Amino acid sequence: MDIVSDIARILVTSLVSIGLLFGLCKLIGQRQIHQMSMFDYINSITIGSIAAELATDLERWWEPLTAALVYGLAVVTINIVTCHSMVLRRFFNGKPLVLYEEGRLYKGNLRKARMDSNEFLTQCRIAGYFDLTELEAAVLETNGQISFMPLADRRPATPQDLGLELPPESLAVNLILDGKILWENLKYSGHDETWLNKQLHQQGISHARDVFLATCDKQGHFAAFPMRDKVVQHDIFE
Repeated sequence: MDIVSDIARILVTSLVSIGLLFGLCKLIGQRQIHQMSMFDYINSITIGSIAAELATDLERWWEPLTAALVYGLAVVTINIVTCHSMVLRRFFNGKPLVLYEEGRLYKGNLRKARMDSNEFLTQCRIAGYFDLTELEAAVLETNGQISFMPLADRRPATPQDLGLELPPESLAVNLILDGKILWENLKYSGHDETWLNKQLHQQGISHARDVFLATCDKQGHFAAFPMRDKVVQHDIFE
């Protein structure tokens, strides 16, 4: 009975731990690892470790629970105050560092970033710059990513450079997803079921249930992607 009782308690504390992590993630904000500052990253690891301890500490489960809440509230508080204070923002998140500018590599800033020249050149190559003469500047951001500014004559041409006027872009609205019509989205797009069926028939599709995804933008461009249940026998990436 003790084993069954322990398993039941672990099940309960594990569910509490999962709920706590989900709630703290919602409270702190959903950001990917490359978007986090070092402070946020370390706190996320710590909160995860505490939550794991909460799932298995059957005797004093309230201690890791309290610690996780303290860490989570501390992170939220710091994020709030850094939004209103530049001084605190620089203290907790740091400042961007210029690593390269106008043909000069700043060795002192590289050393401050704990980065040597080989690692910097590796990051340049990963970003597609195999020659530093193609760069105007490189900046280490507070989340650890390096932003690269190419020379004006090396960047891709834009429609403005070519003197072209293009119509404004608009987000495509999902009208069908997994074979189900999204009625609110269809109404938002300004169309009805009759129009939708007509668009599907023009693409040789009989029923909405046969469509994996269908979209439409404000310019009226309709796209439908039918479902394919057949297993593909070849792999084009091999």
